[in-house]
Amino acid sequence: MARVRYLGPEPVTVPELGRTVGPDEVVEVPDDRFAGYVCQPANWETVEEPRQQETEAAPLPLRKAAKPQKTEG
Repeated sequence: MARVRYLGPEPVTVPELGRTVGPDEVVEVPDDRFAGYVCQPANWETVEEPRQQETEAAPLPLRKAAKPQKTEG
């Protein structure tokens, strides 16, 4: 899970988290919802970005094709 810090001056209720978040409080948010918080830079700041899952790892390098066999003829 990713972590963000609330920058607002007063506590705010965050229904997605099911709780109230206070000023300067760091909370964990679902990785797939991280962008929805940090796109509001006046209210939230990044503390820890989501970790890339293994399924999102860099693609495997391409393999070279085998050389064709010579035929006698």
